[in-house]
Amino acid sequence: MAPHLADWRGRYVGSALAVVKPADTRQVAAVVRACAAANVPMVPQGGNTGLCGGATPLPDGRSVVINLSRMNRIRSVDAANNALIAEAGCTLAAVQQAADAENRLFPLSLASEGSCLVGGNLSTNAGGVQVLRYGNMRDLVLGVEVVLPDGRIWDGLRALRKDNTGYDLKQLFIGAEGTLGIVTAAVLKLFPRPRARATAWLAVPHPAVAVELLGFLRARCGERVTAFEIVGRAALELVLRHIPGARSPLAGDHGWCVLLELTDTLDAQALDAMLESAIAAALDTGLVTDTAIAASVAQAAALWALRENISEAQKIEGVSIKHDISVPVSRIPEFLERAHAELTAMWPGVRIVAFGHIGDGNLHYNLSKPDALDNAAFVSRTAEVNRVVHDLVASLQGSISAEHGLGQLKRDENARYKSDLELELMRAVKSAFDPRGLMNPGKVL
Repeated sequence: MAPHLADWRGRYVGSALAVVKPADTRQVAAVVRACAAANVPMVPQGGNTGLCGGATPLPDGRSVVINLSRMNRIRSVDAANNALIAEAGCTLAAVQQAADAENRLFPLSLASEGSCLVGGNLSTNAGGVQVLRYGNMRDLVLGVEVVLPDGRIWDGLRALRKDNTGYDLKQLFIGAEGTLGIVTAAVLKLFPRPRARATAWLAVPHPAVAVELLGFLRARCGERVTAFEIVGRAALELVLRHIPGARSPLAGDHGWCVLLELTDTLDAQALDAMLESAIAAALDTGLVTDTAIAASVAQAAALWALRENISEAQKIEGVSIKHDISVPVSRIPEFLERAHAELTAMWPGVRIVAFGHIGDGNLHYNLSKPDALDNAAFVSRTAEVNRVVHDLVASLQGSISAEHGLGQLKRDENARYKSDLELELMRAVKSAFDPRGLMNPGKVL
């Protein structure tokens, strides 16, 4: 049971009566009915790759963990309707491969795609690196199948783009972190598979210039701008230090870099020419100070590995105070400037590892001290650090959780920033679906 009782970071360790692994929706419903009859709490769990303790049971040992990893069938692919039905236990990579086999694309892309499961992606409304073009999980789901807290099965697997027949119930379960029911399958949107991909690593003078560059590139390349990731120098240095084979794409030290990717159904030559023309113009105007353009699939993969291994490198380095925030894209430079000024004034020598999806306003903003003893003292003041970061985010009309969810980690913190009315409405929804509070207790609310 041990692997199912701790979160990926090792921050939360719980206890449970049992871990149950049903193989189909009827078995899930039977388990839920049994738990409901015995008044036993349930913790839905997918690949257990979450970062906020949302799939980890509480320490009280009263709950049953319902792990969906055996429910891993692709039920159908409808290429003409650009839709696919996947069970909740399918890995994200398996869904991508099933779409690819039909010459289609499922665009959700995460560093953990080989191990994270579709049910968890829905439950946390996962985002990833292509939200800029395709949206997050909420935008990629057409329908869901859900086992409700009393064991009834709602079959909402409708593959429709238009259905104006009342409340869009599926959206209540997306991002709910398993607190309203257990998603057992979903209808996912597919897209034409890109024929060409062009990738570049760009040095920029400042985050404000990165935001300007995003607008510049979208004006020249349109919706072909699929990913636009910012990487601060401290984040890159951790990868270069801890990940074997990692090499900096550019000479010299650059405070900020952008990982850019264009995709299209154009031929590769045309897309490469578009990228080179856009970057040349950006160099001429000073928006970009240096660049490395991938000349092969292997080189593109190496650039992406620098971005995708930041979290792993941080884990190797040691404990840090992590934030997953979003603000309007236009206010990212202001957030970075003000947060840096406040934090370094309060904690001199703090190391700020900032990176993420600048194209959609989502930054991973992680803080630590380079020295282990200093860092232990710094981490002990997590609540104070969070207050500085989260108060600033709130003042900029942002969110303290952009894509990782609330789980246990941010449940209480969220109550500080939601209005009383918002919390009242959220509790009313919870009560309507789960009046006894048996579904994933201690999470979100």
